[in-house]
Amino acid sequence: MATTTLAASSVDLTVTGRLTPDACQVELSEEGSVDHGKIPAHTLNANEFTVLPSRWLALSVHCSRPMLFALVGVDNRAESSLAPDYFYGLGRNIHAPAELLGSVALSYRNPVGDAQPLQVLASSDSGETWTQESNAYPRTYMGFALPGDRQPDFFSQLATQLRIDTSINLSRYLSLDQEIPLDGSIVLDLRYL
Repeated sequence: MATTTLAASSVDLTVTGRLTPDACQVELSEEGSVDHGKIPAHTLNANEFTVLPSRWLALSVHCSRPMLFALVGVDNRAESSLAPDYFYGLGRNIHAPAELLGSVALSYRNPVGDAQPLQVLASSDSGETWTQESNAYPRTYMGFALPGDRQPDFFSQLATQLRIDTSINLSRYLSLDQEIPLDGSIVLDLRYL
């Protein structure tokens, strides 16, 4: 059996690929997970928030070249926050959905950028103005700058500690006759400035 090859007077050449912007990668230690384990109901305070021990995660940002960026906390449980402008929600009681379980506060500590100590800045107007602030409130832009600078600086490497403070709602507001999972969920979104 013979095959026939037909010659054409032209042939198409396709060139493909993608131009991508320089990018930064964000990483959290412990796979970004904080587990407070089992908290006995009798240890919860009836008249004030029960503050759990602070937890710390290492956060790092690696960029392909010096970049100007901010980190923004997005609360996936905002409907359960007791103060959505200041704290992230801890979820609702799965057995009594009207009950709010508590709150999570985030703050950045001891940042280092390109081997230099930094300060933490915050902007509540999407990066228009900045103030020195380490508390990472929901939807607030968090930037990093050399000491004395009034707006974020360009960095290719950033390392900082993320402090996580969890508080359980007053026990008198919670039905505690069954096991209740804590369900905080926060996205740290890197945004280029």
